[in-house]
Amino acid sequence: MSFEDRLQQHVAAVEKALEESLQYDAEADRMGCRDSRNALNELYGSMRHAVLAGGKRLRPFLVLETAALFGVGYEQALPCATALEMLHSYSLVHDDLPAMDDSDLRRGKPTVHKVWDDATAILAGDGLLTEAFAVLAREETHPDPAVRIELVAALSRGAGALGMVGGQMIDLSDIRSELGLDGITHLQALKTGALIAFSCEAGAILGRATAEERRALRRYADCIGLAFQVVDDLLDGDLSPEEAGKPTGVDDHMGKATFVGLLGRDQARQKAADLVEEAKSSLDLFGAKAQTLRDVADFVLKRRS
Repeated sequence: MSFEDRLQQHVAAVEKALEESLQYDAEADRMGCRDSRNALNELYGSMRHAVLAGGKRLRPFLVLETAALFGVGYEQALPCATALEMLHSYSLVHDDLPAMDDSDLRRGKPTVHKVWDDATAILAGDGLLTEAFAVLAREETHPDPAVRIELVAALSRGAGALGMVGGQMIDLSDIRSELGLDGITHLQALKTGALIAFSCEAGAILGRATAEERRALRRYADCIGLAFQVVDDLLDGDLSPEEAGKPTGVDDHMGKATFVGLLGRDQARQKAADLVEEAKSSLDLFGAKAQTLRDVADFVLKRRS
C-alpha cells in the first residue's frame, strides 16, 4: 500500500470514529426536557463541525503508525488517535476566537464562532477537551489501567501550561515580536511540537516500548514538529487564504518573529530539510518497520497546505 493510500485509510477510520463518538444520546439523558435536548444537540453539532471540517489528521496518523511499530493493532490504537484529534480540534476552536487569533476560516470553512457564536465556540472547545480525556480513560482504550493513566498524564503534559497552552500564551504575549531563533524554537516546541511529541509517545505507551525506543521516537517527533512549523512559516508567504484554507500573513502583519523572518526563505527551507533528515535517521533503530514514519517526515517537508 502506498503512503497516500495508507494515509487516506487512517483518515477515513479516524473520521468515522470521531463521528460516532460525538453523537448526543438523548435516550441516555432521561432527565432532560425537549428544550435542553435541543441545546445539547447544538453543542454536539458545533463539536462535530470543529472536528469534521477536514484536515491532514497528522497527529492521529502518527499514533496509529508508532503503535504499529510495536505490534499494537489498528482497532486498539484508534481510540487514542481519536482522543488526540479531539484535543487538537479544541485548541483550534479556541485559537480562532476573536480574543486570540480572530480567524474566520479554518480548513476552508467558517470557524465555529462564526457559524454559532463565541460562547458556543468556547463550550464546544471545552467539550472536546473533556471528551478527549474521557476516551483515554475508557477500558476500550487499553485493558491495563496503568497504561490508560500514563496516556492521560502524557497528554496532560503535552496539552497543558508547559506544553501547547504555554506555547499559545507565549505567542499571544508582548515578547512574541522580540524572540530570537532560540525563543521561536522553544515557542513552537510547545505550541506545535508538544502534541506531535505525544502522538509518537502514545504509540510507544500503548506498545510498552523500551526507554531506548521512546528516546528515538521522541527525537523523531521533536524534529518533525519543528520542521512542520518551519514549513508552515514558508507556506504562509506562498499561499493565498483560499489555498491555505485560513488567513495568511497574519504573523507578518502583527510583527511577530518567525523562522522565515529570522533566517530568510532559503535558510528556512534548508533548516526544515535538515530536521527531516535528522528525524529519519533517528528511526534507524526500527529498521524497515519505520518506513511509513520516514514517509511522514518527507510529507511534512513537501506539503502544500
